Formats: sequence, structure tokens, C-alpha cells
Amino acid sequence: MRAKSSHNLPTDSTLLRNWRRWESGESRPDDFYAPIIAAAFDTVTAAFFPKARPNRDDELLSATGMDTLEFIGRLRMSDVSAATLDAVRITAERLCCEYPYADPHELHAEGTSWLRRITSLLDGRLTLAQHREILVLAGWVALLVGCVDYDLGRRTSAEATRRAAWSLGKEADHPEIIGWAAEMAAWFALTQGNYRGAVEAVDGALEDSRHLGVGVQLAAQRAKAWARLGDRAEVERALGKGRAILERLDHPANLDNHFVVDPQKFDFYAMDCCRVAGEDRLAETFAREVIRNSTRADGTVRNPMRVSEAHLTLAVVAVRGRDLELALAEGMRAFSGKRRSLPSLMWIAGEVAREIIERYPGDPRTRCYLEQLRALSTE
Repeated sequence: MRAKSSHNLPTDSTLLRNWRRWESGESRPDDFYAPIIAAAFDTVTAAFFPKARPNRDDELLSATGMDTLEFIGRLRMSDVSAATLDAVRITAERLCCEYPYADPHELHAEGTSWLRRITSLLDGRLTLAQHREILVLAGWVALLVGCVDYDLGRRTSAEATRRAAWSLGKEADHPEIIGWAAEMAAWFALTQGNYRGAVEAVDGALEDSRHLGVGVQLAAQRAKAWARLGDRAEVERALGKGRAILERLDHPANLDNHFVVDPQKFDFYAMDCCRVAGEDRLAETFAREVIRNSTRADGTVRNPMRVSEAHLTLAVVAVRGRDLELALAEGMRAFSGKRRSLPSLMWIAGEVAREIIERYPGDPRTRCYLEQLRALSTE
């Protein structure tokens, strides 16, 4: 250590006065005296004279140049008006309501465009509440776009969008969006014949969705998977869980929203399980109820994709009753709808084909149905 020159050394009275100030905490030794004092007590400088820890709040406010009230005030400032958020909220709801009947290409284009607009709002100044709501709205629209992607046979895009929706749900801490992302994973797995994968997708999300509408749909998808795996007890258990959740829920205000589950939608899932389980009378009853509830008083169809699957259920019941003409007529009705979910339609239509081939393998009418099915797959 380099010592101070003798002419800079303090007098005894000055050193004593400084020592008293150091002891009282009024000041602390400088870099020359601190190590000397520490050494005298057989320790190191940092242990004897620890550096003061900065006050993080003071440091943050100091760096911004704002006092506390001004800082809190800025957290409540936003570049997005309430009217803008209302418009986005209304649009997201409208898009989700148009899913059952809108042209899928047009709906996909509009949904993607709005998703870009919604996420661009995150670049502006937002309140914390607005930030979360924008994440939620983006999550709903992403779910919709993912569904339409899958309807159009775009598996890779659909999965990427589904994962994006799940991520938005996690960031916004929104269990319903997370649940619907899991439900989509189960739907994808089901239509691809991965029934165990569908069960796993549901099991990872059902517990957190037991008080939400999506919990009903998760339970229904689980029942559909177990029906194809041949476990009747698990089917009943899953349907029972779905019914129990549905009983606890308030009746939804808007039944047109694709991401709303109501008793009529649950009948649609029960129809599928009964058909697969061979309970033809119940399956037929549910199918006719689905068609009735999906048709308006003027004869127009509110939910064409549900109606298509109901006609395929009636086709299965007919072919099991040895009425091939009726089975083919019902099958053709299913193919006539303009709004289709191609993977779902091909999946159920393929199950109908197996029933027809099993009973009428060499019949020319069977070949006619199969040709229609092949034509549908290439559209």
C-alpha cells in the first residue's frame, strides 16, 4: 500500500475527531483509511465497511426523472381508447359467431387480418388491464383462425396457430383460452385416429377447466376417444363429467359463438358416442334432435357442420338396418353442405364407408359412395 506523504497526514486532534464521526456513523472512512482500520481488526474492507445497497425504487424513479405519483400515473396512461377496445371486442365476438356458416377462406383472411391489428396494439402505450385484455382478444381470434386452418386441411398452420393461442392464454393467465387450445389438440388427434393422444390432450387440461364451458367440450372429446377405444365405462364417465359441468353453468347469452357450449352441443357429442357404441336408437334420436335444433324456422341451417355429421349418423343407422338406399341418401345429404370441416367430415364419412363395405362389399352403390368420398377428399 502506498502511504500518504507526511505533510498530508492529519493531526492527532483531526484524526480523533474523524474517528468519532466514523464510530457514530455520521460518515465513513475514505479508501485510504478504510483498509487500514479493517486490517487493525484482522478483517477485510468489504466485511467491515460493506457498500450500501441501492434502493431499487429510488433508483428506478431517479432514472426516469419522475416522482412516485407521476410514475404511477404513467402506468395508467394509454394510447388506446375505450372505444377502440370495444370495437375489437365486438369484432372478435362476431368472427367467432360466424364460424359455423361463413366461407372458410374469407373468414380465415378476415381473422388473420384482425389478429395482426389486435397484436399491433401491443406496440403502443397500454394500461396493465388493457394489455391483458388485448392478449385475451388475440387469443380468441387465434383459436378461431386455427380452427378454420384445420377445416381447410392446413394441419401445420393449424397447429402453429393453436400453440400461439395457448401461449397467449398462458401469458394472459386465461384458463378458458388455454382449455380451448387443449380441446383443439384433442380434436386434431381424434380426426387423425390418434385416440390415446386425444385422451392425453384432454387429461392435461380438464381439471383446470372443470368450472368452465370448455370443460364440457373437453369431456365430450374424451368420451369420443374412449368410444373408439372400446371402453364403455370411460365413455360414460366422461359424458357424466361433461353433464355435471354443464349443469353448474349459467345458460350462455350467445349460443352462436363457436366457443360456447350449450346442451344442444352436448347432444351432438352424445350422438357420436352412441353411434360408435352401436346404440342405434339413441344415436338416431340424438341425430334428429341435432338437425332440428340446428335448423331455423324458415328452413335455413344454423349449424351446417353439425347437421352433416347428424346425416352421417343416420346413414350408419340405416346401413345397420340393411337399408342401403337410405344410408346412401343420408350420406349424400352430408356431402351437400357448403360449410365443411374437411378433416371431421372425412373422418366420420370414412366410418360410414367401413359400415357399408362390411355389409355390401361388392354392391355398385358402395362403389358410388366411395367415389363421392374420394372426390370430397380432393376438393
